[in-house]
Amino acid sequence: MARTVVALMLREMATTYGRSAGGYIWAVLEPVLGVVLLTVLFSMALRSPGLGSNFPLFYATGYLPFAMFSGLANKTAASIRYSRPFLAYPSVTFVDALIARVVLNVLTNVAVIAIVIGGIFVIYQLPGPVDMTSVFEALLLVALLGSGVGVLNCYLMTAFPIWEHIWHILTRPLFLVSGIFFLYDLMPAKAQDLLWYNPLIHCVGLMRRGFYPTYEASYLSRAFVVGVALTLLLAGLALLERNHRKLLER
Repeated sequence: MARTVVALMLREMATTYGRSAGGYIWAVLEPVLGVVLLTVLFSMALRSPGLGSNFPLFYATGYLPFAMFSGLANKTAASIRYSRPFLAYPSVTFVDALIARVVLNVLTNVAVIAIVIGGIFVIYQLPGPVDMTSVFEALLLVALLGSGVGVLNCYLMTAFPIWEHIWHILTRPLFLVSGIFFLYDLMPAKAQDLLWYNPLIHCVGLMRRGFYPTYEASYLSRAFVVGVALTLLLAGLALLERNHRKLLER
C-alpha cells in the first residue's frame, strides 16, 4: 500500500507542479498574492487589523487555513476521477488514491503556510513567541475537515456530476463567513449564533490564537470540528466502499 501511495503522489507532483521549480514557486506565490490583496484593500480602509498592528499576519492567519481547506477538499473530491486509469489494477484501491491526494496536499499546504508566515515574520521583524501547539492543532483540524468534506464529495461528485456545480455555488459565501478578515468575537450576538456552526471559524480562531498571545478565542470547540469532520469522512468512506466499483464503470 505504501509503495502505491508514494507512486500516486509522485505522479501527481509531476502533473500538478511539473518537473521544474516553476510549479512549486506558483504554489507559494498564489497564497502570497491573496494575502497581499487583502492587506492592500483593508489597510486602505482600516487603521489597524482585528488583532495586533500587522495587516499581513492577520490576514495570512485567516486566509491560509481557508485556502488549505478549500484546496484539500477540492483535490480529494477529484481523487477517483484523477486516478481512474490506475484503479483498474487490483493492487490499487480507492483508499490509496484518497490517501495519496490528502497526504500530498496537506504537506504542500503546510510547507506553503510555513514559508509565507515565516517570510512575514522575517520581513516585518515581528516578535515571538508563537504557540506552535495551537498552530499544529489548527492545521490538523483543517486537514481533517478538508479530508472529510473531500471524501464525501468524492462520492457525490462522481455519482452525481451536477453536485459539483451545486457545491461550488453553495460554498462561495464561505470566504466571507469564515473569519478571514474579521473576528468572530466582535460580531453581533445574532451573527455569532449562526457563524459558530461554521467549522472553519473555529480553525481560524485556533490558528490566530497561536500567533496572538492575548487572543483567547474562547468560543472555539475542537470537539465540534472533529465531530463534523469524522461524520463526513466516515459517511464518504462508507458510500465509496459500497459503490466504488459502480463509479469506476460509469
